[in-house]
Amino acid sequence: MTNAIVVGSGPNGLAAAVVLARKGANVTVFEAADEIGGGTRSGELTLPGLLHDHCAAVHPTGAGSPFFRSLELERHGLEWAWPDLDLAHPLDSGEAGIMRRSLAGTTEGLGPDGPAWRRLFGPLAASFEELAEDVLAPVTRFPRSPVTFARFGLRALLPATVVARRWRTERARALFAGAAAHLIHHLDRPTSSAVGLFHIAAGHRFGWPVARGGSRKIAEALASALREHGGTIETGVHVTSLSQLPTADVVMLDIAPRAAVALLGDRMPQNVRRAYGRWRHGPAAFKVDLAVEGAMPWTNDDCRRAGTVHLGGTLEEIRHSESEVAAGRMPERPFVLLSQQYLADPGRSAGNVHPVYAYAHVPQGFRGDATESVLRQIERFAPGFRERIVHVSACSPRELARENPNYVGGDILTGANVPAQVALRPRAALDPYSTGVPGVYLCSAATPPGAGVHGMCGYNAAQSALRHLRRRS
Repeated sequence: MTNAIVVGSGPNGLAAAVVLARKGANVTVFEAADEIGGGTRSGELTLPGLLHDHCAAVHPTGAGSPFFRSLELERHGLEWAWPDLDLAHPLDSGEAGIMRRSLAGTTEGLGPDGPAWRRLFGPLAASFEELAEDVLAPVTRFPRSPVTFARFGLRALLPATVVARRWRTERARALFAGAAAHLIHHLDRPTSSAVGLFHIAAGHRFGWPVARGGSRKIAEALASALREHGGTIETGVHVTSLSQLPTADVVMLDIAPRAAVALLGDRMPQNVRRAYGRWRHGPAAFKVDLAVEGAMPWTNDDCRRAGTVHLGGTLEEIRHSESEVAAGRMPERPFVLLSQQYLADPGRSAGNVHPVYAYAHVPQGFRGDATESVLRQIERFAPGFRERIVHVSACSPRELARENPNYVGGDILTGANVPAQVALRPRAALDPYSTGVPGVYLCSAATPPGAGVHGMCGYNAAQSALRHLRRRS
């Protein structure tokens, strides 16, 4: 029997483990922490009884992941839950751009910009399953749906600020800019529209749901699927060297590229070691978890029903703040992503006290305290909100990196989304998952297709490992 080892139990590590176990391999996952999940852990971060997500919170690409859907994870306890409105982007005027899962409902709410929104996102949402198969695959693979992929790709190569020109109202432009800002990079640079296009298309096909019971349920479902096929998981095992591992035919590494260099040492070819050593980490997140009594007092009523609220103001404001962060400067008004998961999943609350999740984009390795900046951005659009705060818990970039070593300097994406790394992550190679060490593969978010709770980095890497095993047999 083939023996396989996976280092790291984030969604990608678990996805790789499941793929290999389903093909008959004897799989063992080693996790350094005391609990599995990496960026999909959940816990009581403010008050007893309030459930918060540690990092990943809302999952449009999880619900739309080709691999996750193939596993029927609902059999393993995963249940998606949707709020009334998926996304809101308030402005100082009191208006807000609103994205509903319904394309028709969204376009109606965008008024004069509705037809242009429909023309762009209608075809992408209608063919999202085919699009996802290609966008979430390695860039070296020829697309299975070339026309759909080209329709997306030609726009994805553009700066987000250029794509936004098709809309006339500030609320439509800001709605797109907030989705594009998940890239955590300059919005006026090539390829910066890709994430916004993909996430909104996913939203119009699958919505922006949360996992009922916390994001940890995603990891638990994947672990259940792994155990169903005989795999095992050992927590509290800190792997620092390949020689520390039992003999295996395949080793999958759900770790950052530089960590792979440290683990593999001189076994890694020099050219690969140099490429991994040049890997750039991007801006960071500064996370603030809140316990809030009663409903959030948003100026715009629709925000009170939205699972995700983007707080950054206009397109131009977001462009400026993201450019500042990418340049290593802390903006006065950072872009803040806020989630009200309890609207879709009331079990996360304790009576009339609710968990509110927020994080700001800050420079790589930021050492200051951005708590007040986050609270000011929320208060800007929800005046009086501070009076309802029962408890505040902040998590700095350094603390994020301590909790998850893949988040170097607080980079929750495991790599800067500069164009070269978007196209050629983690190095220029026909097989981007190969570390150059026979049988050892990288499967973290530093590999194609990049960050997001979709498991596709692990799935793709495991396919490379299986091809290696077939050639060897």
